[in-house]
Amino acid sequence: MIYKRNRLLYAAMTMVVIILGLGSRKMAKFIPDLLNIYLGDALWALMIFLVFGFVFREMKTKSVAISGILFCYLIESSQLYHSNWIDTIRNTTIGGLTLGYGFLWSDLLAYTIGIGVGVTIEILIRVLKKVD
Repeated sequence: MIYKRNRLLYAAMTMVVIILGLGSRKMAKFIPDLLNIYLGDALWALMIFLVFGFVFREMKTKSVAISGILFCYLIESSQLYHSNWIDTIRNTTIGGLTLGYGFLWSDLLAYTIGIGVGVTIEILIRVLKKVD
């Protein structure tokens, strides 16, 4: 049986994650430092997982997760490259939020956690759907 993701649900979850991510920047002083260091990156990766799930509605969860994590790692690796044109993009709000600024190994862990949360949510959705 092929699992078809509900695009409306995934769009709504994506919007919630975006709001949480932007909110986490505004509320940083109220979030414990240990959590705050990784929260934005984990939420960004979760958003990528949800967007990939939205776009690739019938793709297996494992494939969505692998695609998402590779995309996140690729974006992080791109932060090792600095040139005027890409740094100009990074200096815009949307460019900075999308491409980031500087490579950090710890971000790779945060992305892995974010994708893992996405996989967990998807599994829970399936389990709850079977209960109905």
